[in-house]
Amino acid sequence: MRFSRSLRFRVATAFAAVGGVISLITAVGLYIGVRDAGERLIDETLNAEIQDYLSRRSRNPYSHPPATASLLGYVLPARQGEPIPPDAIAVWPPGLHEIKMGATYYRVAIADRAGSRYFLLYNETLLRQKQARLILYLSAFVVLMTLLSGGLALWLAERVIEPVKELARRVRSVQPDAHPEKLSDDFSHDEVGELAHAFEQALDRLAHFIDRERAFTADVSHELRTPIAVIRGAAEVLLADESRPEKDRQRLQRIERGAADMADLSTALLAMARERDDERREPVDLAALIEESIEKHRHLLGRRPVDISLEILAHPQVVADANLLAIVIANLLRNSFTYTDHGSVRIRLDEHMLTVTDTGVGIPRAALDKVFQRLYKGVHSEGAGIGLSLVRKICDRYGWTITLDSKESQGTRAELCFRPS
Repeated sequence: MRFSRSLRFRVATAFAAVGGVISLITAVGLYIGVRDAGERLIDETLNAEIQDYLSRRSRNPYSHPPATASLLGYVLPARQGEPIPPDAIAVWPPGLHEIKMGATYYRVAIADRAGSRYFLLYNETLLRQKQARLILYLSAFVVLMTLLSGGLALWLAERVIEPVKELARRVRSVQPDAHPEKLSDDFSHDEVGELAHAFEQALDRLAHFIDRERAFTADVSHELRTPIAVIRGAAEVLLADESRPEKDRQRLQRIERGAADMADLSTALLAMARERDDERREPVDLAALIEESIEKHRHLLGRRPVDISLEILAHPQVVADANLLAIVIANLLRNSFTYTDHGSVRIRLDEHMLTVTDTGVGIPRAALDKVFQRLYKGVHSEGAGIGLSLVRKICDRYGWTITLDSKESQGTRAELCFRPS
């Protein structure tokens, strides 16, 4: 998924990132400025102190270098009793330098005067401690500013995207088959208003499409039922003539069964076209429906040596449209009867699952994931490729689960779990 976070979260994250970057840049700038100012102050202090000492030394050659907690002075060549500078700085040229002696950092100023070299060391320990505390304070400032930016952004984003949320609520409440009210009239003429207008147009087109689809299904329902009823009626009249040859009667029975299947299929397709079918749902005796479907499709086996066994462990009442449930059962049984040349078809029903296992031609592993696709026809398929896709749609409608497990030339096992997942 490209956008896995909410709009509010993304806005808050963007604000927090911007606030964190700005505060980080500010903190770095402040730290560099304070550090440079401190170093310049030390350098100016050292220059002033060394010039003061040089003046005192010129007036009093026996004046000792400064020796305080923060300043240490040395002279080369040193007179008797005067301290000698560390070897590390004794060879340094005049100017400003830095050195670490032990755990202490010093800023060093070196100057030459009248054949002597003067050293003045400033203890930077206190300055560095202050700089460390400054880094801590600035880090806390960056974190605080980032959190404040994110929190403020969350608060603002809630109000900024409120029109979008309101539009989403309004769109969600629109029924697909209803023409929506004017959504854009309730929003400003800005980006949200344009979005509302786009939704309004899309929903209106959808409603017109559904109106046309319903008119079409109603017309198809009327036009299909009449010829199907005529075909079935004619087949029944012809079958009532006992004097007809057996082959003719078999053909008439196939015509009658085909017309009945067409009637059931058209009813199922029309039911699937409806958005809701609550008024058509009723408890269906699944065991009785299975027994009826077995007898209805037994002719598909012909004279093939196939044993049919039915094991009923429970008599569940499944709440559904009886026609749609019959379509599902018929497809599972029809496939097993059609593609099993010898062996057995075993049907097992318990409280929550119907299992149909056969010893037929099976389904190749590569095709097993495609059998529920609309219009997909396998190698051994004799149908139009809509049976199992229709079964999957019906199962999805009611929350059932349909699974197939098959091996080529070894048979197929179909499981229908009618407990909603």
